[in-house]
Amino acid sequence: MLRYYTAGESHGEALVAFLSGMPAGLRVDQSFLDRELWRRQQGYGRGGRMKIEKDHAHVLSGIRHGSTIGSPISLLLQNRDWQNWQEALPVEQGDPEKHKRVASPRPGHADLAGALKYNFLEARYVLERASARESAARVAVGALAKLLLRELGIEVLSHVVAVGSVSLEPAVTWDQILELSAKAEILLGCVDQNTEQRMKGEVDQALKTGDSVGGIFEVVVHQVPPGLGSYAQWDERLDALLAAAVMSLQAVKAVEIGSGVAAATSPGSVVHDEIGYEASAGFTRASNNAGGIEGGVSNGQDIRVRGYLKPISTLRRPLKSVDFETREAVSAAYERSDVCVVPAAGVAAEAMVALTVARCCLEKFGGDSISEVVRNFRGYLEQVRSY
Repeated sequence: MLRYYTAGESHGEALVAFLSGMPAGLRVDQSFLDRELWRRQQGYGRGGRMKIEKDHAHVLSGIRHGSTIGSPISLLLQNRDWQNWQEALPVEQGDPEKHKRVASPRPGHADLAGALKYNFLEARYVLERASARESAARVAVGALAKLLLRELGIEVLSHVVAVGSVSLEPAVTWDQILELSAKAEILLGCVDQNTEQRMKGEVDQALKTGDSVGGIFEVVVHQVPPGLGSYAQWDERLDALLAAAVMSLQAVKAVEIGSGVAAATSPGSVVHDEIGYEASAGFTRASNNAGGIEGGVSNGQDIRVRGYLKPISTLRRPLKSVDFETREAVSAAYERSDVCVVPAAGVAAEAMVALTVARCCLEKFGGDSISEVVRNFRGYLEQVRSY
């Protein structure tokens, strides 16, 4: 079973990612891992932290001579900003006068709930782990999952559907998303240049007023075979697994599969994807409102998952809060932050979706080496084609 964990604080020495269950013999391209981390750091509206960090996935175990060896993989991502925080966040007791307390919790952040849960007298430790900086570690292990899926001909990418009140209306093709992913510079991750410029205006307005802005990203999984997931048990349904994976990302407050939101207020006659058959292609569908999943099982169409991202909760014009110690009304604490992270969140969601689909593939096709997995996968495809 594919399992993964992360550790580390936002301003700590490093982030660590741990991945077990990866088959042996998978070629690992270090430049691909680092480009995925680079993609996560891009996007108009990012804060000063991105000017400091240049993430690199340093392999500690599980990969030798450029390939996985079947043992657990551990990756280290150094935090360059650590040099500015060593006295504020020392491992030892340190000097209390140099600690940077978060004295008033930010509305919308984990500050207050986390302080109450762990009995902290301020929110520094909550902020450090709840921060979206942690998602860099997920992107690193997600890149490995993407490399596994590529061996099966499956690709995972994302694009931005909306930023603030500006949204992209036309349906987006896989070729458009593929072209977008190859760009050397990422603005807001939208396939339409005119719409992207209007999205930029939303970010500019938020920046001008000391606010922040959210939006919607869509992750697409291309060339997925039918049969991943299951309707047999609630916790084996592919749509449930994907929803949980994307919802686990910081600031994501809703997840949609296919046209799920619009489907809720539409008649069934326009929602459900009609089925046809062609001798050369097998079973076909005229549309993909289901988002590639029916009954908790992939149906062979592209899987489409949307994440709805709330605005970042750290504002340069802080909202009202309460001081932890005095209980008096104050402005919420301010930490260096972004204005918009929708494109970056899409990249992090790609990682979570890739890890989920890779796990389902390994559970279905099995294999301790990548050659065994591919052989089993091809055998299954032959079964499907001959149905």
